[in-house]
Amino acid sequence: MTARLPDRDPGLQPERTRLAWRRTTLSCTVTAVLAAKQAVHRGSSPVALIAVTLSALVWLGFLAVAHLRIQTLSGGAPRFRVLGVRAALAAAGCTVALACFAVAMLF
Repeated sequence: MTARLPDRDPGLQPERTRLAWRRTTLSCTVTAVLAAKQAVHRGSSPVALIAVTLSALVWLGFLAVAHLRIQTLSGGAPRFRVLGVRAALAAAGCTVALACFAVAMLF
């Protein structure tokens, strides 16, 4: 027997979640741009170019996950899909990787 989940509250929770995804996307964008700026100011060494390239790829991955989630939350349906485990792990992994690249660019 499958349990029926109750309908979601049509309150502002989806809007807050959508805005949180947008804020996180903006933070990741700033991190990637600052990494690129740091690499340009230090010169274009192979390590800096690899770090900037990896930062850009990780940023694009996070952007894809965030865009799909924002679109899901903006659908207006009374029931939203729950964020999948793979998408959650991808978003968390991209965020941690960007933070590591940002720290690595400081040294």
